[in-house]
Amino acid sequence: MKITQFEDIESWKIAQNLARDIYAVCENFRDYGFRDQITRATVSISNNIAEWYERQSNNEFRKFLYIAKGSSAEVRSMLYIAKDLWYCTHEEFERLYSQTVSISKLLSRLITSLW
Repeated sequence: MKITQFEDIESWKIAQNLARDIYAVCENFRDYGFRDQITRATVSISNNIAEWYERQSNNEFRKFLYIAKGSSAEVRSMLYIAKDLWYCTHEEFERLYSQTVSISKLLSRLITSLW
């Protein structure tokens, strides 16, 4: 599939689904600091992929993809805290964790393809 806009990028699509899922899981959190941090990190993933695509420069592409990959790892790390504090169920953790791993793998492939 040819990519003609950032919306065609598979990692962006998964990141959008992840953001919706994170917001749904977090909507009743009373720990506002935690909720704010995990939602900001989640949204950062798809936003940086979109910025990457629009920059049209391989050096900037890599920079934004690395930021998106880092945000994915941040969300994954926070999911462990959410699970340990019973902010999410084991099933929610597994589903969300799996999405972050998929995003990171896809971003790694994109980064490698730009070298």
